[in-house]
Amino acid sequence: MGKIEAICISEKKGTVKRPVEEALLVEEFGIRGDAHAGKWHRQISILGYEKIKEFNEQGGKVEDGDFGENLIVSGIDVDGLAVGDRLLAGEVILEVTQRGKECHSHCEIYKRVGKCIMPTEGIFLRVVRGGTLRANDEIIRA
Repeated sequence: MGKIEAICISEKKGTVKRPVEEALLVEEFGIRGDAHAGKWHRQISILGYEKIKEFNEQGGKVEDGDFGENLIVSGIDVDGLAVGDRLLAGEVILEVTQRGKECHSHCEIYKRVGKCIMPTEGIFLRVVRGGTLRANDEIIRA
């Protein structure tokens, strides 16, 4: 059983996100108030808590949202997620649409932290069914 460790949003793409206690996920759009929301396939980004912890243990000194991730989750095999897999958190259903991404230029995250793990570790999803998510909510593979 997994857990949502943090929910993060930002008003501008390519920047760090700030943690929020709860967020409204809108079907086929993303998180209300987040720069990545819209009618496309990368509405939500997710990172495993374990990957961030490992990065910090190597001297990374990052906080929730520093990689531009929307959701940080624990207790789920994020590495094992494939395109088409679904996650369920309360009434919310998310579907994996992409693994990793190409970084076209060094974003603010790279410049500040010296490395970005989103290109290799990030998972991107679309909102199949919306609803409210809160930090500490349970999240499972559907």
